[in-house]
Amino acid sequence: MSSLFYASFVPGLQEFFADVIKERLPDVKIHKLLDGAVVFETETTYDKLNFFCFNNIFAVINILEGAYGKLRGVDLIEEHIKLFINKNNDFNNDVISNNSKNFNSFRIVISNENIPAAINEKLRLEAEKFISRLSGLKVNRSLPDTEFWFLYRNVTNDTEIKNNVNTPHQLDNNLLANFSIFMKRLTLRSSWEKTLHKGELPPPLAWTLCRLAQLKHSDKVLDPFCGYGSIPEEAFKHFHITNFTACDDNAEAAKYTQARFKKRKLGEFIFYQTDFLKLPSLVNANSFDAIITDPPWGQFKENTNDSFLEKMFKTFDKLLKNGGRAAVLYANNENFLKAIPKNFELKNKIPILLSGKKAIIYVLKKN
Repeated sequence: MSSLFYASFVPGLQEFFADVIKERLPDVKIHKLLDGAVVFETETTYDKLNFFCFNNIFAVINILEGAYGKLRGVDLIEEHIKLFINKNNDFNNDVISNNSKNFNSFRIVISNENIPAAINEKLRLEAEKFISRLSGLKVNRSLPDTEFWFLYRNVTNDTEIKNNVNTPHQLDNNLLANFSIFMKRLTLRSSWEKTLHKGELPPPLAWTLCRLAQLKHSDKVLDPFCGYGSIPEEAFKHFHITNFTACDDNAEAAKYTQARFKKRKLGEFIFYQTDFLKLPSLVNANSFDAIITDPPWGQFKENTNDSFLEKMFKTFDKLLKNGGRAAVLYANNENFLKAIPKNFELKNKIPILLSGKKAIIYVLKKN
């Protein structure tokens, strides 16, 4: 029996994630490929999905669209809740009733275009009462064990149309429609903003950079701006790298990262607390298969050095093997393209939105 899932990710990576999903799940049907989210159907159960690239995954209970698409925002959400309470639509109540024995409470989350929203309080109370009866869970609006979401997306008024027209992936006929989706959150953890250090990459994005660099188990990998170690963590955990060199000149980050990987076998993780420009004097020239990194670009640390990119690429050229790959997260800045040396080929350029700031993932190959 197939299940319907809604998964969220860094906006801008929809085509990348469609490829990942279709590779992992041969039976998958992608219903909606959106900017920052995907709705897909598969017979694979949640515990066997093994996706490391999503921010959150939800089990879909019901989607409201079609004739109701004339309604917008909270109006459509409230209509959706009324249909749910009155049992006037096809809802997968098994998703509501099947809960872990460790779950005792829930709350309802209302999201209008990914922004928290308020609905009629009486309607919220009725929905809470109905979910409580079906699930056996108690309402806890502060610290619940699980969450039920009503989320509205306006697909037709944003760039999602451009992203989906003529897409090579199979999509259903309801792609270009406003919709409200009722779902249960399956990934329960604090937001990345609360759990990560300032400037630390979210694990799904670090995983994405590793994937775009086409990491192999035998690769020798370098992150010259490793910060708190998100990229080597994902490289070790999911790509089984056994030779990773990292560098950072920030004392606090260096201390944390060295402690983070202190249990690694001798030679698996090598760390240098130094400026990246000193790396060519510390490691063998042209010895790395891949460079994966998030250099300072103004998101959390300003870079005011006009020659920074030129120096960075000179260092890359000295350290990367011929045929080596690089995946670099940087600002949406034309100076980056101007700084790419002639012996580096730009293989991919993916604009993304990270914490509200425009950025680009550049994938390069040294020829």
